[in-house]
Amino acid sequence: MIKINDKSIRLKLGNFELMHKKNFPMFAVGYGENTYEMSHGNFNISKYYKSKIPLREFKVISKTSESYEILFYSHSGEELKCRFSVGTDTVNIEILSHSEQLNRFWIYIPALENEQIYGCGEQYSYLNLRSKRVPLWVSEQGVGRNKRDIITHFANFKDDAGGDWYTTYFPQPTFVSSKNYYAIVHSYAYSEFDFSHRDFHELEIHEIPQKIEFGVGESLIDTVIKLSKSIGLPNPLPEWIYDGVILGLQGGRDVVMPKIMHALEKGLKITGLWIQDWEGKRVTTFGRQLMWNWVYDEDMYPDLPGMINQLKSMGIRTLGYINTFLALEGSLYKEASKKGYLVKKANGEEYHVVVTTFPAALVDFTNPEAREWIKNVIKSNMIGIGLSGWMADFGEYLPTDAVLYDGTPAEVYHNKYPVDWAKINAEAVEEAGKKGEVVFFMRAGNLFSAKYSTLFWHGDQLVNWSKDDGLPSVIVAALSMTMSGIGLTHSDIGGYTTLAKNVPDIVVTKRTKELFIRWAEQATFTPVMRTHEGNWPDENWQFDSDEETLEHFARMSKVHYALKPYIKHLVEEYTYKGKPIIMPLNLKYKVDNVEELKYQYLFGEDLLVAPVVENGQNVKKVFLPDDEWIHLWSGKKYSGGIYEVEAPIGYPPVFYRLSPRWKDIFEKAGDIE
Repeated sequence: MIKINDKSIRLKLGNFELMHKKNFPMFAVGYGENTYEMSHGNFNISKYYKSKIPLREFKVISKTSESYEILFYSHSGEELKCRFSVGTDTVNIEILSHSEQLNRFWIYIPALENEQIYGCGEQYSYLNLRSKRVPLWVSEQGVGRNKRDIITHFANFKDDAGGDWYTTYFPQPTFVSSKNYYAIVHSYAYSEFDFSHRDFHELEIHEIPQKIEFGVGESLIDTVIKLSKSIGLPNPLPEWIYDGVILGLQGGRDVVMPKIMHALEKGLKITGLWIQDWEGKRVTTFGRQLMWNWVYDEDMYPDLPGMINQLKSMGIRTLGYINTFLALEGSLYKEASKKGYLVKKANGEEYHVVVTTFPAALVDFTNPEAREWIKNVIKSNMIGIGLSGWMADFGEYLPTDAVLYDGTPAEVYHNKYPVDWAKINAEAVEEAGKKGEVVFFMRAGNLFSAKYSTLFWHGDQLVNWSKDDGLPSVIVAALSMTMSGIGLTHSDIGGYTTLAKNVPDIVVTKRTKELFIRWAEQATFTPVMRTHEGNWPDENWQFDSDEETLEHFARMSKVHYALKPYIKHLVEEYTYKGKPIIMPLNLKYKVDNVEELKYQYLFGEDLLVAPVVENGQNVKKVFLPDDEWIHLWSGKKYSGGIYEVEAPIGYPPVFYRLSPRWKDIFEKAGDIE
């Protein structure tokens, strides 16, 4: 409903409203410039504003039963022509034209002081973003991500790589309000969403966006479902992925095959072998890294296609690794360089980016021939030898001063680069006829990544218990992705970033036995379980570092497998209908302060999970919403309330809702010894 008179505009749909008055203009426009300094995928961004002009005046140009065209303008001559299209549960604002030179845009949305805000892509530290100003820029997440953490200070001192609470691989210009509406800004430009004002939200976009979309739901979960559908739903996961863990190993055939056989003997259910070093390795001061030439290494993996077939006959799929770079030593780099498929500098030279300790070239996705070329590499060198999936890594490193094939400013394309990377992988899978069989997982993303990538992982967490960058952070990350409309997520079990060598003793961080075990317990109650050895494998506790750990991991893999019918149902409900998988409690129950409960979650509507995320904790305080709950491991019944729950190793606090449909499945999982 839109009400317009000579002095004001009021648009109201459910609990959502937009307002325009002279003393509260809906829009402001202006001009500015940003400077970007990139170091190892981390960005320092400085903003300069030449002007910011409120558009206080307006004039209705035309109207129909479904839309209004309105010109907003200032006394100094700036103009913005918009079309407002109002449906039964959506409002779309299209920017039809604007004054030349404008490259800054603000929209103001009335807010309530006690309103809660969620989303903005993958956030690791906070679930409720009310009171926060959230920058939206694809980057490395940072090491430590907390300016009060000595690891963050060390990472900043060494490589300017410490990050902050808002730095993320996957920002997204969307949010969901507790007033049961969502917002989508259709733009890939650098943006800042400011939820710190008492009476309004201020969305700042560093270009004039194409469109802004709002949608309302009957409830918070209905709103999230509508957002999920609007940004796009992925294909269902392949059947094989539910049959156990994806085991991350490396070191060559003679290393990984004996480990697999020993793990199978101990009862570990393995559905996939993920060999990230299938294309070779290099050792740097950062750790054991990969040779980014997407051809299998015949020395480390002689007859890899034969090994893949052997494993497939055992019920184990093989997964590999690829990213957006090409190693300068590799054959593929030489080919791409000769054909002009690489990102360039202003002087015409190739842009070689230092990722950790070595330079590499970036494929230019704005070049149609380059896109087809890298797709054919995936189809031939990966799918062609029998790989059933891979990690599609990176996407954050496009320099803003690069020159692209199609002339798009790199500053504008930066946030879209990982979206096109996802689309390239999806097209390669479909063109190879492997849709529904092959799975690839990504960390970087932005608007519409969700409909292309089959799966996401949360990135390179520290191998510790820190809330901003350790085990607890992956729970918040999963919940914030859910509230951004993205349902299929998982993490590296045990984390990745290890500070073990070439660092002062005070910041040494190695994965412990307890951390691995507790992380494995949390991952059991997610769609996919996958391990990673980390950047210094020999310094980290691994799934088979002792028999007790292997036996624990085998048991958790069996619990995950016992839940297969339930997990598969959740995934299909998301991929077909947009229903969330890992949910904050307030999507189903009345919860006063969900931020205080952000380390608990619903896994579907019928499982409540409260993972142990603190070192040495064997008893955990758990909040149970008003319902009938059964403790998964003991069968003890609980009603709503706060309880001190025993949580020994192997038995994290997990409860199921009394549900006839899944009761037998949950009982079977809980009885596994």
